[in-house]
Amino acid sequence: MEYASKMEKAIESTQREFARIRAGQASPAILSDIRIDYYGTPTAISHVANITVPEPRLLLVTPWEKPMIEAIEKAIMAANIGVNPMRDGGSIRVSLPILTTERRQELAKIVRKHAEEGRVAIRNVRREAMDAIKKQKDTPEDQVKVLQDEVQKATDKFIAKIDELAHAKEADLTKV
Repeated sequence: MEYASKMEKAIESTQREFARIRAGQASPAILSDIRIDYYGTPTAISHVANITVPEPRLLLVTPWEKPMIEAIEKAIMAANIGVNPMRDGGSIRVSLPILTTERRQELAKIVRKHAEEGRVAIRNVRREAMDAIKKQKDTPEDQVKVLQDEVQKATDKFIAKIDELAHAKEADLTKV
């Protein structure tokens, strides 16, 4: 049904948010939301440069066009993600600091916040689906009940999936 695909999109959105939160290792997803001015168009760094992970705590950003190196460096600094980019010839090295216990706890709070946003999005889809079911005048009452139960089961399944993802991400963040 249509509501299930909307709930799946809420899960995917939450997974993307979790991927941006840095645990112990570097990931190109950390830079995925950073945009640069590419000839007048806001463009993701990954669309104008190659992002690799040569070491567990290092990202290497190699622009496809050399003039973009300055714009990428400025964008990473302006993003305020707690890293300092350094130029290294034709590329930029982004060294990720070791996470402190306090920072890990802050990141765990952010994970819980994103998980709650995902749960709210799923509940909103459930509400829309329930309203649509109630508006169907020609549907028998027992069929309405069956459809509502179906929507609720799907909602419970997707919320459990978000809880599972959040728990895994929190465990990843808190392990040293």
